[in-house]
Amino acid sequence: MATASIAAVLALGAFILYVLFVYPLILGFLAKRRARPVRQASFRPSVSIVIAVRDGERYIREKLESILTLDYPRHLTQIIVVSDGSVDRTDEIASSFSGEGVRLLRAPAGGKSAALNAGIAAASGEILVLTDVRQELARESLALLMQNFADPQVGAASGELIIREGATEAEAQTGLYWKYEIAIRLKLSAIDSIFGATGAYYGLRRELAVPIPRDALLDDMYLPLAAFFRGYRLVVDPRARMFDHPVGLKSEFRRKVRTLAGNYQIMRWYPAILTRRNRMLFHFLSYKLGRLLLPFAMLGILIATFGLPAPWADMMIAAQSLFYGLAVVDLIVPEGKLKKVTSPIATFVTLMAAALCAISVFIVPSAKLWNPTRISPAQTESR
Repeated sequence: MATASIAAVLALGAFILYVLFVYPLILGFLAKRRARPVRQASFRPSVSIVIAVRDGERYIREKLESILTLDYPRHLTQIIVVSDGSVDRTDEIASSFSGEGVRLLRAPAGGKSAALNAGIAAASGEILVLTDVRQELARESLALLMQNFADPQVGAASGELIIREGATEAEAQTGLYWKYEIAIRLKLSAIDSIFGATGAYYGLRRELAVPIPRDALLDDMYLPLAAFFRGYRLVVDPRARMFDHPVGLKSEFRRKVRTLAGNYQIMRWYPAILTRRNRMLFHFLSYKLGRLLLPFAMLGILIATFGLPAPWADMMIAAQSLFYGLAVVDLIVPEGKLKKVTSPIATFVTLMAAALCAISVFIVPSAKLWNPTRISPAQTESR
């Protein structure tokens, strides 16, 4: 019993270290040795910018103004706003831009996938540009994003999301997590492809678009992966920037539950992603699947701890109690020096809890996993 528990703790601990630290180091090494630069060049295809939105009156005006100031030929740009059953002033505000060439499509509330399908069906551009309503786009971003499509091997290209400075330690930590995430995506892109796109802003060749399942939680994986399995690359261009405010842990928890649950859907819809047909199989197993398995590894260590011999059992129990205790303490401590210690731990534990809750996709209708991302009024007022 003790031997098995020791082996389990060591194996599971090694797995956690591998996913969080060793794999990113391996990825960094490969990105330096096996980089495949995208053959970027000046390229001006016609584009259809599609925004799927429900009750987005808080953001839609600034979003459209951001798009209309993009440094890209207007005669090559089609702008489509798909209002997914909005009941606020979204439709009214979007309609006020009709004189600027913005087309509003009103659709019954059917979810983001249905709204995107409607927008894609109405699109006429060579490149689809899908973007969310909240993020502000840098003026030069679209022209830079299109340069990637001069390379015939590129099927989809994502912009880079820049998270603005957080007002609280918790918001700062979610921003820090995103920097860790984007570093991995940039290295995957350098080697070959990421596993989808940065859904807030990306381009896709129109001929590669496929219908998105109505209950899809990750349209930004489902659409690009169809191109990936046809041999195209899915890349990230850090020059094509968009900007967003950080969110608190509550919103980040809900978002991660949805996105990680969406990974289970993707493996069901694209079973080849777990086979040698996936030319990035090693990276998918180490990155995407590894992230899904992390909380189970942590639970395994907790259970195996009780089978360890003394004094190791007591030491491991004390260490884990301190770790999870600090995550709980973070809920009540004020902003300050202690928060700088507790907040990173609370963020990590929250993300692990989200990964654990993601298995609810097998028993809960996917629509229940959709929650709007909320940022504080102070953040939007400071824009």
